[in-house]
Amino acid sequence: MSRLLSLTALLALLLAPLTHAQSGSERFGDYQVYYSVFNSTFVLPDIASVHNLVRGEDRALVNISVTRADGGLGLPAELSGTASNLMQQTQTLEFKEISEGDTTYYIAPIRHLDEEMYNFRVRIQPEGAEQSFELRFSQKLYIEK
Repeated sequence: MSRLLSLTALLALLLAPLTHAQSGSERFGDYQVYYSVFNSTFVLPDIASVHNLVRGEDRALVNISVTRADGGLGLPAELSGTASNLMQQTQTLEFKEISEGDTTYYIAPIRHLDEEMYNFRVRIQPEGAEQSFELRFSQKLYIEK
């Protein structure tokens, strides 16, 4: 199995319920946004290396994919966002675009403490869309032990 296919399979698996992982989706007009947050240690070292992802027990990854609401694969988009803890300490989310075949998704790293709650705000502008929209969700992050 190729490294890229391994990451795709891993991310698909993460859309299923896992301990300490959150996933969800939200519709914005003609678009459906899928998101998940998971510990970076879920990604195998060789796959993390291919995509320049830093693994660590205090690091999580935010995964976002944008599709047409009527179905299809991940679309190219511009993403920017922040993650703020309850003390209002804010980290800028720096998304990396990952394209595999006909699909595109985005990964952003975040550092955290054990049982730290974060509020995520992500502005999304799908390629060719006239307007952007904002995805908001919260997630408690855990140190993997």
